Amino acid sequence: MDNIVVKLRALRVASLESRQRHNRPPKLPSRRILMGVAEGLSAALFPNRLGSSDLADEGVDHYVGHTLNITLRELMVQIQHELHYNSGSAVLSNEDRERSVAITQAFARRLPDIYTLLESDIVAAYEGDPAARNVDEVLVCYPGIMAITHYRLAHELHCLGVPLIARMVSEIAHSITGIEIHPGAQIAGSFFIDHGTGVVIGETAIIGQNVRVYQAVTLGAKRFPVDESGALVKGNLRHPIVEDDVVIYAGATILGRITIGRGSTIGGNVWLTRSVPPGSNITQAQMRHEMFEGGAGI
Repeated sequence: MDNIVVKLRALRVASLESRQRHNRPPKLPSRRILMGVAEGLSAALFPNRLGSSDLADEGVDHYVGHTLNITLRELMVQIQHELHYNSGSAVLSNEDRERSVAITQAFARRLPDIYTLLESDIVAAYEGDPAARNVDEVLVCYPGIMAITHYRLAHELHCLGVPLIARMVSEIAHSITGIEIHPGAQIAGSFFIDHGTGVVIGETAIIGQNVRVYQAVTLGAKRFPVDESGALVKGNLRHPIVEDDVVIYAGATILGRITIGRGSTIGGNVWLTRSVPPGSNITQAQMRHEMFEGGAGI
C-alpha cells in the first residue's frame, strides 16, 4: 500500500507541475457542498414542498431566512475557492474576498426573479402534460423541473462571473436526471421538458417563451472551428435559437446557429441544420423528400 501511495503522489505532483500548480495548489469548489447548496436554495424557494416536512405555516419565513443564511454562506466560500483558483495566487486576495461577498449578495437579490421563472415553468409543465394531476406533483416528481431549477440557479451564477460553480451546479442535475443544460444558455419562462432523459442544450443556445421539448432532443453545435494552432475556438455562437411557442418532439437533433421560427413544430427524430420560418411543421417525411428531390435516391 505504501508503494502505491508513493507512486500516486509522484504522478499527482507531475500533473500539478505540468499545469504550474505545484506550489500550494488552490482548492477547487466542492461538488458535495454545492449539492447541499442547490438543495438548500430549492428548499428556500419552495419551503412547503421541498423544505422540512413538519414545517408549520407560522414558521415558514423563519425557515426560509435560516436556510438562506446557511446556504448563502456556504455558497460564498465556494465562490472564494473559484476566484482563488482563477487568480493563481498563493492566498486569497482581499479584492477576491470582497468580490465573493458582492457576487453572493447579487445572487441572493435575484432569487425572487428565479422563483417567478420557475413558477412559470411548473405551470407550463402542468398545463402541457395530461398525466399531471396538480402543480405540486410536477414540482416534486418531474425530472425536467429539477433540471430547470438547477439551470436557473446556475445561469445566474454564470452571469455573475463564477462559471465553474455554475457548471458544477447544472451537472449535478445532469447526473441525476440525464438532462444536460449548459448554464450559459438563455432560456425564457414557461419552459417545459417532458420526460427529459437525453436532452442536451448547448452553451450559446437561446430559447424563447413557452417552448416545449421532449426526451433525447439536442440543441447542439454543427461544427467546431479551430484557430491557427489547431485549438478549438471557445465561446463562438454555435447553438440554435428557438423562438417563442415552439414544440420539439422526441429525438430531434437541431445543430448550428440556426433559427427555429416562432410557433414551429419539429417532429420526432428530425435532423435539422437549417433555419425554418415561423409556423413551420418539419417532419422526417419532409426532410426525406428534400433529400431525394430531382430523382435522386430510390
